[in-house]
Amino acid sequence: MAVPRRVHVVLFVYITVILTAVAVHAQRDTCGAELNTFLPAPFNSSALLCKSVWNSFILRYSKLKSEDNITSIVLSAPYSSGWVGIGFSNDGKMVGSSAMVGWIDNQGRAYIKQYYLSNQTSSGVKVDEGKLLTTDVPSAAVLYGDNIYLVFQVKFPLHIARQTPNKFHLTEHDDKTTLSFDFSSGDSVSTYYPYQLKRNHGAFAIFGWGVLVPLGAIAARYLRHKDPLWYYLHVLVQFLGYIIGFAGVVSGIALYNRTHSNFTTHRSLGISVLALGSLQVIAFFLHPNNDSQVRKCWNQYHHCTTFLEVMMCTKLPKEGTCNGRLQMPTHHPNS
Repeated sequence: MAVPRRVHVVLFVYITVILTAVAVHAQRDTCGAELNTFLPAPFNSSALLCKSVWNSFILRYSKLKSEDNITSIVLSAPYSSGWVGIGFSNDGKMVGSSAMVGWIDNQGRAYIKQYYLSNQTSSGVKVDEGKLLTTDVPSAAVLYGDNIYLVFQVKFPLHIARQTPNKFHLTEHDDKTTLSFDFSSGDSVSTYYPYQLKRNHGAFAIFGWGVLVPLGAIAARYLRHKDPLWYYLHVLVQFLGYIIGFAGVVSGIALYNRTHSNFTTHRSLGISVLALGSLQVIAFFLHPNNDSQVRKCWNQYHHCTTFLEVMMCTKLPKEGTCNGRLQMPTHHPNS
């Protein structure tokens, strides 16, 4: 059986401001810490490789061997309440991954469960249906000091929340990242979160829809006395705004396909702005003469769509910026 050289590790986190404050000042785990005093047998931290993979997540693992394809994993993260987990995916996406999730309930009882993330709905997160092949060595969740440790073994073919799972139903995570990790060679971890694509999407959308399109409308409204300069400025700026805004929509679709961010309002606004902008482009090519009988109807159509488009354009960047902040990690990286 061939040994899979590289798997995608999906880490998720749900954190509130209160938990963030606790985590920043808590005694964090480090790769040099001694864990053998509380880790269950046969896990030996001194025999495991260790890497800081994301924010305050520490991943310890044994190098994957070709004889059995088994690796021992110890994932740690600061913890006060909620759940922590690590998912394994073939394509780096959350949907379709299998995750090991651990938490401590209000009575101090530790749980670790495997979940299959079939889709982004609550009903699509299925307990005890993951595709990871665990071994006969019992998996465990251990709370020691300010950190929780998920301990398990995987034979090949992370999450923090304020609320613990209710009847094994997971609460929605607040943040996530995807890492490519080679368990057989111990190569460095690389992040697959498309930060540059996210920045491009924001820049295109803000400059196209949020700046140029309103400027084009302002030129038509306040520069009428400079005929025909106002008309050429209006058309040129509006076309540039539409083209750059369209690039923002394309990059937004690519970003959604990579991250599956569930920002319904922002996405709906983007689609609406694109539709209204396309109607304005069509209106330009259907522009009637001044003495045409349909000129009055065309003017009303043009003014109404312009008003709606500008209103949505001013709302769109603000909505996207707020959503972008929600996606950023709320932990500080380990030093």
